[in-house]
Amino acid sequence: MKNLLEINNIVKKYGDFRALNDVSIHIPKGCVYGLLGPNGAGKTSLIRIINQITMPDSGAIILDGETLAPHHTAQIGYLPEERGLYKSMKVGEQALYLAQLKGLSKTEAKKRLKYWFEKFDISAWWNKKIEELSKGMAQKVQFIVTVMHNPKLLIFDEPFSGFDPINAQLIAKEILQLRDEGATIIFSTHRMESVEEMCDEIALIDKSNKILDGKLADIKREFRTHTFQVGLHTEKPKEVENILRESFEVFPSNFKLLNDSLTLNVKLTEGNSSNDLLSFLTSRGEVQHFVEVIPSANDIFIQAINKNS
Repeated sequence: MKNLLEINNIVKKYGDFRALNDVSIHIPKGCVYGLLGPNGAGKTSLIRIINQITMPDSGAIILDGETLAPHHTAQIGYLPEERGLYKSMKVGEQALYLAQLKGLSKTEAKKRLKYWFEKFDISAWWNKKIEELSKGMAQKVQFIVTVMHNPKLLIFDEPFSGFDPINAQLIAKEILQLRDEGATIIFSTHRMESVEEMCDEIALIDKSNKILDGKLADIKREFRTHTFQVGLHTEKPKEVENILRESFEVFPSNFKLLNDSLTLNVKLTEGNSSNDLLSFLTSRGEVQHFVEVIPSANDIFIQAINKNS
């Protein structure tokens, strides 16, 4: 898959502080790419450079085969964490103004805004001022002005901030639809459940350095521990647990079943397979639960950051 955005060896310094230290990230076309990291890691500095708000001290950025240049701003949509709508302006007036800044004619801007306002059922807001809207309502307007010019690259920084669960799900659905229609999306968030739901690939930045990147599925495989949640109905739970310990690593488990079955976390040891474990369990009772513990994005985030400390 061809890359839409190539970030090559970016260095950004503020005085003696390095906000980004030789960071390279390649983002394929048509994917949702999670840009992750703790506060102060360097994510915002990188996003500002992509948007040409600031410039790197060294390195290069390539957008769709071309060195990033001022005219590329029309091909990028940016939803910042700190929203930037003018509170005293009317919603429709402001949306038209921002659309024209992105190169749309007034006629085309009205057409596209009509589509989005009807889609989000907010046509009645056209003559309201931003200050009259709730935070979530204003967020919808901000989302629309970010995407209405159909940019190649969309950058969403904490896009669900201020939304209730229903509207967060609505926006998530729209982001995935934009991806399916060909947009490439950088998605920066601290909500790891959203990363699980939406991201095809991720990069994790910590202390100004990229510490991992790749397809989320591949990274999960890298962090897997070959541990299984086991639920077994048996007349001799203590005996089974003791025998298990002779061949596997066994840990207490906090998951619950609907009965009093023996529940454990069991880690495979060298020379044992999941089939070996399952065969043992079926010989000792009724297996009611058997599932591999796949590391979550949250688990990976914490482990990688702790390892980098």
